[in-house]
Amino acid sequence: MSSERRRRGLMIVVSSPSGAGKTTLCKRLLASEPGVMSSVSVTTRPMRPREAEGSDYLFRTEAEFRAMVDRSEFLEWAEVFGRLYGTPRAEVEARLASGVDIVFDLDWQGARSLKTAMPGDVVSVFILPPSIDQLKARLEGREGATPEGVLARLAGAANDIRRWAEYDHVIVNDDLDAAFDVLRSIVRTRRSVREKAGLGAFVDDLLKSAEGEGF
Repeated sequence: MSSERRRRGLMIVVSSPSGAGKTTLCKRLLASEPGVMSSVSVTTRPMRPREAEGSDYLFRTEAEFRAMVDRSEFLEWAEVFGRLYGTPRAEVEARLASGVDIVFDLDWQGARSLKTAMPGDVVSVFILPPSIDQLKARLEGREGATPEGVLARLAGAANDIRRWAEYDHVIVNDDLDAAFDVLRSIVRTRRSVREKAGLGAFVDDLLKSAEGEGF
C-alpha cells in the first residue's frame, strides 16, 4: 500500500469484568486477524508464571512507573486492585500512523481515558458475563484464586458492569465462539469504514488524472 493510501490504524479497546472473557477474546482476535497487534501495558504488579517481559507486560517498580507519569509517557494510566497500569504513548502513536490496528485489554477507566485522549481512533467493546454465578465460577477456577480475591473481584465486577453503556458495542459472552464471531465482525466493519475514510486523497488524485485526460 502506498503512503498516499495508507489508512490510520484503529485502537480496539475491549473491557469486561474480571473473568468475563476479554483476554481470551483478545488473544483469538490477535491470532486470526492480520495487521492487528496487542498493546503492551506497563504494570507494577508481579510477573505471573508463563508471562514474559515485553510480550505480556512491561514490568516496572512503582518508582519507575511514577517517573514515567511525571514525564507524560502514558496515554492513560490507572490503579487497579492496588497495582498501577499504563499505556505507553510513543509506541501507540507510531503504530497508528503506520496503519497498524492495536488491541487494548483494559478496564473501564482505561477505556474512558483513551477515548478522551484519542477520540477519533477508538472503537470500544464491552464483554458481559451471562450471569454472576458463571462469573464467580470462572474466577474460582483460576490458578491461585482465593476466596478473598474472588469476593474482591466480584465486588469490582458490579462497578464495571455499570459502565456498559459508555461503550460503542456490547457482547454477552454466553458462548465463546459466538462472542468471538461478533467481536471479529465489529472489528472488520470498523476497519472497512476506516479504510474508506482514508481513500479521500487517493480518489482526488484519480479524478484529477481523469480531468487531465479530458474525461
